[in-house]
Amino acid sequence: MRVELVTVGDELLLGDTVNGNAAWMGQRLAEHGLEVTRSVVVGDELDAIIGAVTEALGRADAVITTGGLGPTYDDLTRDALAAAAGVGLVRDPALERRLRERVAAAGRELQPMALRMADVPEGAGVLGNSAGSAAGLRVELPGGVVYALPGVPFEMRTMMDEVVLPELAGETRVARVTLRTAGLWESVVATGLAPVEAMDGIRLAYLPDPAEVKIRITASGPDAPRRLEEAERACRELLGDAVYGAGDQTLDRVIHRLLGERSATVATAESLTGGLIGAELTRMPGSSATYAGGMVTYATALKEELLGVPGQVLKEHGAVHPDVARAMAAGVRERVGATYGVAVTGVAGPEPQDGRPVGTIFVGVAGPEGEPKVIRPLLPVPGTGAEIRGVIRRMTVVHALEQLRRVILGLDAGPGGEAVP
Repeated sequence: MRVELVTVGDELLLGDTVNGNAAWMGQRLAEHGLEVTRSVVVGDELDAIIGAVTEALGRADAVITTGGLGPTYDDLTRDALAAAAGVGLVRDPALERRLRERVAAAGRELQPMALRMADVPEGAGVLGNSAGSAAGLRVELPGGVVYALPGVPFEMRTMMDEVVLPELAGETRVARVTLRTAGLWESVVATGLAPVEAMDGIRLAYLPDPAEVKIRITASGPDAPRRLEEAERACRELLGDAVYGAGDQTLDRVIHRLLGERSATVATAESLTGGLIGAELTRMPGSSATYAGGMVTYATALKEELLGVPGQVLKEHGAVHPDVARAMAAGVRERVGATYGVAVTGVAGPEPQDGRPVGTIFVGVAGPEGEPKVIRPLLPVPGTGAEIRGVIRRMTVVHALEQLRRVILGLDAGPGGEAVP
């Protein structure tokens, strides 16, 4: 089943309202095994809506529209569907009665314009709206069926779950899992998983975030659970220890689980991230059991005063150096009294620092055994200008947590960074 989405509204085109409806619908349709092939936005213009719907039905089996079903004269979706079907609008007595009852129950006077919501294309099916006033529509057109839903998010979601998804999904059998990786580029992940892409009844989707890639594995068919199990096992074998979790097992949750299993704690020392690592490690309820605390030593002098970084190292190399990251990790571990210390120093941009280019990052991790380990993440610098700063900071958080995970598990630096002696 191939589905296209048409969201209607000038406010969406002009950016006054973020098009969250399309994102939510795409996710829900995919969860039910339905293939979303295209999503478009059109304004409150009759011909634009007619064109978008008819063109979509030339490619897809079904079209879902949102918006344009309200009472005002710029709500034109019902008019457009009637024109596309070559029929007129007729007043639905049941819808009119329901509108009058809702208005009376609210103690208000019915405005004549509101009765537009009781007009439907002749021959169309009416979709009940248990969450609001505007009814949805089911219109059969040459090429497929159109489901027209309200643009109000809560009403749209209710109607999707109660009516549209059960009708479209039918007996489709789907099983799905999402694997999580850190430190790998999307192209590397996709290349490595080429054998899984070729498996029958399996579809992979790659969902990149800064320094992370999630792989959504979807299996379809009568034996979907078995296919999914085989595909997941193959993905894990091909990607190895770069897979840190699945489903809702975010990196911070995995870290806390690993520390808890070992009755261990961690402390953080941050420079360029300004406390973002500590914030990530305190996001989960109960994190105080394994996160001891941290220091934000943004100024170079504080690295020496609070963490014990040797002044000679700072004088000779500046704040962005592997020896500084190593000393910061060891210093915060000792001063806080934690099992592990993780530290970051680097250049987030937009300008170079101490002769180091933007994107130069060093991550230090100190543990109960051996000397502190330092890696330099291999960061793709995302363009130029001030906007790169936030992306680099976010990637640094991910790399720091990933290296902490690898040290706890006794793994090497991994493909996301190079070990620095």
